Amino acid sequence: MRRPGQSRPMLRIFLVEDSISVRRGLAAFIGPIEGVEIVGVAEEPRAALAGIAAKHADFVIVDLRLTGGSGLEVISGLARNSPPVITMLLTNYSGKGYREACMLAGASYFFDKTTEFDLALSVIKRIAVEHQAGTAG
Repeated sequence: MRRPGQSRPMLRIFLVEDSISVRRGLAAFIGPIEGVEIVGVAEEPRAALAGIAAKHADFVIVDLRLTGGSGLEVISGLARNSPPVITMLLTNYSGKGYREACMLAGASYFFDKTTEFDLALSVIKRIAVEHQAGTAG
């Protein structure tokens, strides 16, 4: 979907986070990025997978701990989907074991919310530019 007057495709982002305040904060930081559109939110894995499919999201930001499940369920579910969805884990549970498990499950990126948030934003901005140029993937 394109914003009025927008000639290039928006990067359609879906947020999967169980904390309402964190979801709002993420939306406040990510929503204004040029070329980005937040198309949906969910706090549990099943709703997330259904929403991501229904909204045709290109990019999903997932927390590891979710209501009624884990971000690993979302990541592994999306890893089996076609077309592929870019997935970013953004979590406070960033130990080496968590990072390895998420990457093995199919995560594209893994960042600590506290120490790597700016890096995560930089990646989102880069991917939005690439998406609009038709080179993201």
